[in-house]
Amino acid sequence: MKRKEQMEQLSAMTVDELKDQADALKESLFRLKFRKTLGVGETINDIRREKKTLARVFTLLKKEDAEAK
Repeated sequence: MKRKEQMEQLSAMTVDELKDQADALKESLFRLKFRKTLGVGETINDIRREKKTLARVFTLLKKEDAEAK
């Protein structure tokens, strides 16, 4: 998914959906790191992608929090 499309999709989510998405990304990142440790598959690009997506979600959550104040 392209970055712009992903940001549009994430921006359309509610705060609760973003929190759920962040939890799912954390879980996915943990699993990818575990697979990398085991040497299963090429996961370094997947890890980078998940980290960047998680950062985008956190950025949107902080933005929503700032707007609420």
